Amino acid sequence: MKGYFITLEGPDGCGKTTVANNLDKKLTELGYEVVHTREPGGIDIAEQIRNVILDPKNTAMDPKTEALLYAASRRQHLVERVFPALEQGKIVICERYLDSSLAYQGFGRKLGLDEVLNVNMFATENTYPDLTIYLDIDEEVGLARLADREFKDRLDQESIDFHHLVKQGYKEVLKRFKDRIKIVDASKDRETVANEALDLIIGLINDSK
Repeated sequence: MKGYFITLEGPDGCGKTTVANNLDKKLTELGYEVVHTREPGGIDIAEQIRNVILDPKNTAMDPKTEALLYAASRRQHLVERVFPALEQGKIVICERYLDSSLAYQGFGRKLGLDEVLNVNMFATENTYPDLTIYLDIDEEVGLARLADREFKDRLDQESIDFHHLVKQGYKEVLKRFKDRIKIVDASKDRETVANEALDLIIGLINDSK
């Protein structure tokens, strides 16, 4: 059995972790081996890089430094966790991946989509997900969901204008990669969102048999 690389994307507060946990449970119950992970992070070295990127004290970080750190974290995570799991025929569900960099650094930081894509193609050896599920929600709604979060990282504290740019970036990413990215309305109740995402994954598996 071949493995499947599934990524979850969307603005802050769209519910990626909740959906990923639900998918992990549902797919495991169906008999699949699942690896649930996240970016940046997922393994020790990448988590250390995550801490540097998201530390609220690091306000002096240059946008290109930020983009390169994300790419470095991504590379280590792929090599240590994602690639081995896929070789073992597992389903990898990853919260955020390449498309986050395109939206957040390419548009949010105004570095350019193609420029950020090129850096990441080098880092990932041109590795794209088999399926990306984009959890669509209004950016103001997503940020409101985060209002009660005790710890707000460096990106959580960005202005609403930054998050509007990120949403614009995602729209461009959706156009460019429309064949691999499927949209799910994340404003629906949690169970409905999880079931719609599950249907997309099962559809991918069935189509590849």
